[in-house]
Amino acid sequence: MRLPEYVRMVEVGPRDGLQNEQAHVPKDIKIGLIQRLAETGLTVIEATSFVSPKWVPQMADSAEIMAGIPKRPGVSYPVLVPNMKGFDAALAAGAQEIAVFSAASETFSKKNTNCSIAEGLDRLNAVCEAARLRDIRVRGYISCVLGCPYEGAVAPAKVANVAALLYGMGCYEISLGDTIGVGTPGQTKALIEVVTERVPVGKLAGHFHDTYGQALANVYAALECGVSTFDSSVAGLGGCPYAPGASGNVASEDLLYMLNGLGIKSGVNLDLLINAGQFISDYLGRAAISKVSRAVTARRLQDQQSISS
Repeated sequence: MRLPEYVRMVEVGPRDGLQNEQAHVPKDIKIGLIQRLAETGLTVIEATSFVSPKWVPQMADSAEIMAGIPKRPGVSYPVLVPNMKGFDAALAAGAQEIAVFSAASETFSKKNTNCSIAEGLDRLNAVCEAARLRDIRVRGYISCVLGCPYEGAVAPAKVANVAALLYGMGCYEISLGDTIGVGTPGQTKALIEVVTERVPVGKLAGHFHDTYGQALANVYAALECGVSTFDSSVAGLGGCPYAPGASGNVASEDLLYMLNGLGIKSGVNLDLLINAGQFISDYLGRAAISKVSRAVTARRLQDQQSISS
């Protein structure tokens, strides 16, 4: 099957990546990361989330982040909101786009949002309606589409049902999240085949964590199915507070390298992306998880040593 000519990369590192860091990351570092990401050519950078700081302390400075970001023309800075309280706070902070989230697993939904899938969707319906009245764009996330840490395998039909409901609420795009990174390419294709019976493929995005090293393979499988939007996290930042052992989203640098190798355009500069990942990795005091970043950084160091000698 012919692959897409262009892929839209949705950078989720500042939110999905940093939310799992135990040590507090200062707002200036977060803003600096977002600013560097905006300079790479990325057009979507998920900036923060308006969730209760009791549950996700790292996101307690969300309003300050939104106020401090130097907004770059052509770049959107969506924020995650769980309910009307979060929506109102995001609106007050000047958010122009939001993301809402559900799950395909009842147990995960109760652990993550303290409510059933149906109850959560009722909350999100109110948020989507309020957003529509204010011309705020809404993106939908579904967690655990290829597996749940509590229930195991998840039936594609369950994912398709949640996706159809979110789409019907007005979400312009539905991001299918392999939250714990257990999916394989065959499972990814089977899932997309079922979901596209309810939601057009052009309205779907892939969100693959790399716990079992399958993220890029799953991206390729989704590309073969016609999906052309993918979430990724710079330097491979992330995990999930409610999914023990889950590693971060596919590293943005690794995703971009693969897209470049396939001749698929994205408009993103790899060197600048690596630099942005190095910035946050240096602050966190560890090497980037991205294999591409590590390889390029090692090559740069070798080149510098050759010049100095």
